[in-house]
Amino acid sequence: MVCEGIVLGHKISAQDLEVDRAKTVAIEKIPPPTSVNYVRSFLGHPGFYKRFIKDFSKISKPLCALLEKDVKFVFSDESLVSFEKLKAALISTPMLISPDWSAPFELMCDST
Repeated sequence: MVCEGIVLGHKISAQDLEVDRAKTVAIEKIPPPTSVNYVRSFLGHPGFYKRFIKDFSKISKPLCALLEKDVKFVFSDESLVSFEKLKAALISTPMLISPDWSAPFELMCDST
């Protein structure tokens, strides 16, 4: 078995789970969007991890409002706060707990 590996941008080992440093550096360097296309492109990244970001829809609402039809692109302070919160969520380590291997537990899977 592998002792350590990177899965979906997270470094997983027997000791802990941490965000891959290469990923955090790249995300920290992303500048605020300057057009609708940049907003759409940026939202693709946190959108992939949205199930792990608490209140994703509330946080991303100001950015999503910029994508509405016939809306002038105005990147407000509220949009900047939303952008920074989503960047912070992408580079923070998720809270995962390893199971107690000595106790019985059930593993459920959603695949078909």
